[in-house]
Amino acid sequence: MNEVSNHSLSRRGFLKVGAAGVAVAGLGLPSALAAQKSGSKKIPIGLQLYSVREQCAKDLPKVLKAVGEMGYKGVEYAGYYGRNAKELRKLMDDNGLVCCGTHTGLNTVTGDALKGTIEFNKTLGNKYLIVPSMPRERTVSRQAWLETAKLFNELADKVKADGMLVGYHAHGGDFTKLEGETAWDIFFGATKPEVVMQLDLGNCIDGGGDPIAELKRFPGRATTIHLKEHGGGPTAVIGEGDMRWKEVFELCEAGGTQWYIVEHERGGPDPVGDVKRCLEGLRKMGK
Repeated sequence: MNEVSNHSLSRRGFLKVGAAGVAVAGLGLPSALAAQKSGSKKIPIGLQLYSVREQCAKDLPKVLKAVGEMGYKGVEYAGYYGRNAKELRKLMDDNGLVCCGTHTGLNTVTGDALKGTIEFNKTLGNKYLIVPSMPRERTVSRQAWLETAKLFNELADKVKADGMLVGYHAHGGDFTKLEGETAWDIFFGATKPEVVMQLDLGNCIDGGGDPIAELKRFPGRATTIHLKEHGGGPTAVIGEGDMRWKEVFELCEAGGTQWYIVEHERGGPDPVGDVKRCLEGLRKMGK
């Protein structure tokens, strides 16, 4: 099994959700997003907490404090570390952070589970419900992807009244061709503009795709995007590899991206230090 496949499976196994029974709080747009709507081109930078998952599992308050002090504006969850939405919201508020997304399994946004997921995310103040991986039966053929696209179109309509968006996050296998077209292109070619295309730059390249081409093919669809370096050696963070960052930023900033979300998964001895270095790399590039 290749590295990309292992990553997909580990993330799928990692997701633990428990949205039911959480009290509803006002959603509201974070101030960073309000600034976007007012015409500012400064895109806020968040952190996907999967990057520091082991540290979060040991001491989530300590990690969120460090992330806030680094200068990140938001965090995206891929698991909740045994805490309910009110507890998570307080930890974010205490550290000047907002929620810029949750990676939540397909089973949590379908059927009877959807209502609880919406309430959970209202409490977090989150509007981006991102499915990080698909069940195998939804990926085996072109027709399966088209049926999944239809499901996401329906979900987009269902969550709209609550001010939310649904989306899908890229893994390397999504850039495998089925009947001459990649699964990624089949899916996003058949979904509404409201369905978030959460492109993961590094995963796209690892799977044989071209993230620049995807951003051009689907302008305005990368409402949130995972910034991940590619190349540059085992310790490289953002800005130290061969990612075409200038082109990425130009396309995102012309295309309505609302959040840059750092994800670093190189497995070094100091993940918290690495995500700090990623943010410093982005600052050096003017972000």
